[in-house]
Amino acid sequence: MKMTAAIAVLWASLCCGDALAEGSVASVSDAVSEGAVTFDRELLTIEEQVNTLKERVFRSKATLQLLKEIVVQGSSSGSRGSLTHINKLGRSYTIESISYYLDGQGKFSRVDTVGGLDDQKEIRIFEGPIPPGNHNVSVHIKLRGSGFGIFSYVNNYVFNVQASTAFVAEDGKSCKVRAVINERGGISRSFTERPSVVFETRCIRLAEDGE
Repeated sequence: MKMTAAIAVLWASLCCGDALAEGSVASVSDAVSEGAVTFDRELLTIEEQVNTLKERVFRSKATLQLLKEIVVQGSSSGSRGSLTHINKLGRSYTIESISYYLDGQGKFSRVDTVGGLDDQKEIRIFEGPIPPGNHNVSVHIKLRGSGFGIFSYVNNYVFNVQASTAFVAEDGKSCKVRAVINERGGISRSFTERPSVVFETRCIRLAEDGE
């Protein structure tokens, strides 16, 4: 009787052990399947995000290309101009005032009777877009003699120097005008005849302007 009970207990243990083992294997299998599904879902999400980023990059490149074409087209149309004042006068003269005009419109005007304009050897008068066609630049300069010792009498000399030049601005070009104030040589020229303005004009293609 005791042997029969022991065999029954052993049989029950073996049966239950197999059932538990099968349950554990099933649980592990379900977990693996669920993990695989989750991984596939996350991989799909990442792939969608990558595709979205690729699309944004493509759109950004297209926008940059469009902006580049607009800039290139804009730089090849219209015209630009610049005007620069260059002072090469010696110490015998003091500049008291300067006025520059482009096509009759005042672009620069300054008065300084204490020599401040003498110290500025280069002044950018104007730089910007101008319509294609004919243009005119004029300058009015007021000078005073500057001397000492036996030449101090030139301090009483006050006179004006005026000059103008014309240039043609073509479409797609940049015209740079330099107004150089200098002294002409020659012993036959009087003190008030020596100062002069020489215009130097150079027109180049806009694409070459920054080179």
